[in-house]
Amino acid sequence: MKFLHPGMLWLLLLLVPLIVWYVIKHKSANPSLGVSSLQPFLKFGNSWKVWIIHLCFALRLVCIAAIIVALARPQTYDSLKNSRILGTDIILAMDISGSMSATDFKPNRFMAAKDVATSFVNSRPNDNMGLVVFAGESLSLMPLTNDRAALINAIANVDMGDLNDGTAIGDGLTSAINRISQGKAKSKSIILLTDGSNNAGDVPPVTAAQIAKQKGIKIYTIGVGTNGKMQIADPYGFSTTTLETKIDEPLLKNMAKMTGGKYFRAKDERMLKQVFEEIDSLEKSSIDVNSVTLTQEEFMPWLWLAFSALALSLLLRYTIIRRIP
Repeated sequence: MKFLHPGMLWLLLLLVPLIVWYVIKHKSANPSLGVSSLQPFLKFGNSWKVWIIHLCFALRLVCIAAIIVALARPQTYDSLKNSRILGTDIILAMDISGSMSATDFKPNRFMAAKDVATSFVNSRPNDNMGLVVFAGESLSLMPLTNDRAALINAIANVDMGDLNDGTAIGDGLTSAINRISQGKAKSKSIILLTDGSNNAGDVPPVTAAQIAKQKGIKIYTIGVGTNGKMQIADPYGFSTTTLETKIDEPLLKNMAKMTGGKYFRAKDERMLKQVFEEIDSLEKSSIDVNSVTLTQEEFMPWLWLAFSALALSLLLRYTIIRRIP
């Protein structure tokens, strides 16, 4: 059995001053009478009620001790296994600007990117992963987590129009760096997915890449879509407009090369899926983990012990050793 909060057990030391206080109080509470000899009284011994009084105090101590143990959260485990697995820290930085609604992907770039990102998350069960989105500004939606359901739900709920339009690649990368810097894995990577060039934000993309290099963070950049005039659907799908998109490939290649990452170009859904599959094969490192199965809380028996000791103490106090004024 182990304790989730073992430091709480130090509170058991409070029982020592309580015992000292009880001994001193008990000695001073009994009246005394001076006699020349105690010999005639020795055969009588102590009354059994005196022992009941001591028992009541002992029961109260048991109650306090049991509550302290319960607060320390005792737990038992069915199995504990040490193993070495492949895992790393990864932040997905996704472009959600209006140009991501271009229909050269089906149904559009944005939905195709979300589908592939979701599959990628499912394929990495041992990684800590997070999510950053950016358009004209950046937003950190999910910190590093191993909760696959929460991360997939965050990807599913993000939508174009959640941020001011534009493409702030530098700001998005900076937010991703701030998030991944909190991770504890030796290998850290950012996967930045965009279909445009930097035209907004406060941080130049190259400056953000230099910061990532200093921190030992690799950046994998993905250019999504084809250059040229594209049909852009409105958020409700009622109409389309024509917009010219152009991926800043020199910038994305430079950021990847600077940090030891790699640049990928995905012109359709199949290529985008292959890009994530290649990244999946590249970014893995060995980490040691302790696998614990079936954790069971064991504080309830201690609470029942505390309740029983208190109930018995009160029962004795107000029946057998009840004091009448």
